[in-house]
Amino acid sequence: MNFLETLTGAWRRNNSLLCVGLDPDLEKIPDHLRSLKSPLFEFNRAIIDLTSDLVCAYKPQTAFYAAIGLERDLEQTIAYIHDQHRGIPVILDAKRGDIGSTAGLYAQEVFDRYKADAVTVNPYLGRDALDPFLDRRDKGVIILCRTSNPGASDIQDLEVKGEKLYRVVARKAAQEWNRNGNVLLVVGATYPRELGEIRALVGNMTFLVPGIGAQGGDLEKAVINGKTQDGTGMIINSSRGIIYAGGGKDFARAAREAALRLKDEINRYR
Repeated sequence: MNFLETLTGAWRRNNSLLCVGLDPDLEKIPDHLRSLKSPLFEFNRAIIDLTSDLVCAYKPQTAFYAAIGLERDLEQTIAYIHDQHRGIPVILDAKRGDIGSTAGLYAQEVFDRYKADAVTVNPYLGRDALDPFLDRRDKGVIILCRTSNPGASDIQDLEVKGEKLYRVVARKAAQEWNRNGNVLLVVGATYPRELGEIRALVGNMTFLVPGIGAQGGDLEKAVINGKTQDGTGMIINSSRGIIYAGGGKDFARAAREAALRLKDEINRYR
């Protein structure tokens, strides 16, 4: 199955639009894990085992592993999900974007080294920089469109021939770049009005929606404005609000409880 087919299966099987962001900070994980050989993996594994029936995807962010030389923990995490919790896709949040030859190596890194099912990419360099990712028909390519950070408007609200840039990106993604049916968009929950605008522009294209929890996004407005007619079309990510819900030896149980609450809240608005 390709990424979107796997995602659709997880939506239905778990009745969930929730994605858990696996962004472990070595300084914040429980003390008893820090001395282990693979501390970030062991932290992730405990959370994965207790949340896999509640989610539609997992999303590790590469920086949390690469910054401290623990890329092996990232590889182990993705392999563990694929081996032990089949049917839950993994999105690698890497925000790659470079000239064609370099982009080809980034695509190789993401899909062949790490074995991710989807990746976030930056469209700023244009189509040729996206092609190495888009050509992987079985993988998801999640294009930054309207991001959740406060400074998003600095660039994304600039007008191009009378239209805001994020709308131009959304239209190109839907009409020009989605030749293999594997393109998704990043649209932040912190901009619910824009979520509705972009949904009207691109039809049933799936959105990765960050910004819930620590970033202060309005969940109700985000779901109402972003969902498709069948109540899906969204991968709603929460990282810190789930993985750091508890700090002791029962951290994974606390993460499950936080994930269940958020899943149920999302479903109330679907």
